[in-house]
Amino acid sequence: MRDPDFTLTAGPTASSPRVLAALGSPMLYDYDPVFLDRFRSLETKVATLMQTSSDIVLMQGEAVLGLEAAARAVTRPGMTAINCVSGVYGKWFGLWLAEYGATVVEVEVPYDAQVEPEMVERAFAAHPEAELLAVVHSETPSGTMNPVAEIGPIAKRHGALVVADVVSSLGCDTLRPDDWGLDICVAGPQKCLAGPPGMSLVSVSDAAWERIRANPHAPRGSFLSLLDWKDTWIDGGRTSFPYTPSVSDVNGVSAACDEALELGIDGLVALHTTAAQACRAGVRAMGVDLWARSDAICTNCVTSARTPDGIDTLALLAHIREHYGVMLSPGYGEIKEKLVRLGHMGPAARSLNPIVALAAFGRGLADLGAHVDIGAGLDAALEVLARAQVPA
Repeated sequence: MRDPDFTLTAGPTASSPRVLAALGSPMLYDYDPVFLDRFRSLETKVATLMQTSSDIVLMQGEAVLGLEAAARAVTRPGMTAINCVSGVYGKWFGLWLAEYGATVVEVEVPYDAQVEPEMVERAFAAHPEAELLAVVHSETPSGTMNPVAEIGPIAKRHGALVVADVVSSLGCDTLRPDDWGLDICVAGPQKCLAGPPGMSLVSVSDAAWERIRANPHAPRGSFLSLLDWKDTWIDGGRTSFPYTPSVSDVNGVSAACDEALELGIDGLVALHTTAAQACRAGVRAMGVDLWARSDAICTNCVTSARTPDGIDTLALLAHIREHYGVMLSPGYGEIKEKLVRLGHMGPAARSLNPIVALAAFGRGLADLGAHVDIGAGLDAALEVLARAQVPA
């Protein structure tokens, strides 16, 4: 099977030639002074993009590793944790908390909705002993967002630590961990930064470090240990690693961060916002329903469309890839076959890539017998793009 002509998925997404060139640059010894400087520089770049003054931990492993490391670091048997669930990843994080011994209080909504701040207030009122709140900012499998800017401060007022999954929201939406009281944030470079998927970008506040150090169950001497990075690398003067970092991934992620910083975080968010608005307008004008209940809760990294009745989601996606060379994504987990995700992350958010995604989606639906107005969808999306004043 040939490679797709367009990878317009929910991530990993296509990387720029600059990132690909960086991934193929000469391999350096991890204690070479050049590489040590490069690693330190990448920490600074990530902190700038995250807009945080917290420590940055660059863990070697796709973002799920960072999320599991965060869960293990802050959880101890018998504690109460409030877990916000609006999608697959929120649900899975709660399973980790329970596995590590926490009493988990779930604030759960249907996967086409968002967790409202008042729900979190009620949960803390009913469980004042809660020490932790976990929340997913952008639920990529659902294409929805949670109002973390409002939820984080609620948790802080109740003295709880906040762990936020920002894997796909970094770069597509505003993120202000310090202002919102987010103690641990885990992001992925393979989403809106369009870098390689082999790293977890983790920010850890002073309050989080204090809580982790006080937790006898926090991993030590483990690839999942945040404390190993704190003790060996950060507090050790940033001259020695607890584990050998992937030189190639550091090079690739650094190049991706450079591109993002040159555009500026506001410009990056504007780029993804416009692409998302264009795709939502196009899907709706075609006559297809969006998955989310309202535009207000849609993420800017993907557009999730409900698969029309009578259409097999996986057959549709296979047909689009085979006949048009365009790779789109299904849902994930229990909603895998209920929706199609049109990805607009990184390069996929630029120029006419959203139009390519919409054209392939609409044509595929029509080929399989769905009644859609492809022309109306493309016109609606092009109108949004024409009005936008963002870099192409």
